[in-house]
Amino acid sequence: MPVTIDLRQAIIHKVHGQSEADLRHMIEGSVDGPEAALPGLGAVFEIIWKHLDSAKQDNLVTLLHEQLKTINPGSITS
Repeated sequence: MPVTIDLRQAIIHKVHGQSEADLRHMIEGSVDGPEAALPGLGAVFEIIWKHLDSAKQDNLVTLLHEQLKTINPGSITS
């Protein structure tokens, strides 16, 4: 019987035990990288978010909100 793990578990398994330099390299290589890297960034962000106190979460949301104001999302084509 094959072993099944979910995407979060797979990502955590992949990055578990990596050095800080390796984690930075993974993040920097994923930012503005291929869309396939986005789930990994999402799982890493989820870990960070869960371990921030509410004040830091508020600061992060404010930062995101301010940065989104500076971005032109362009048009969505179908």
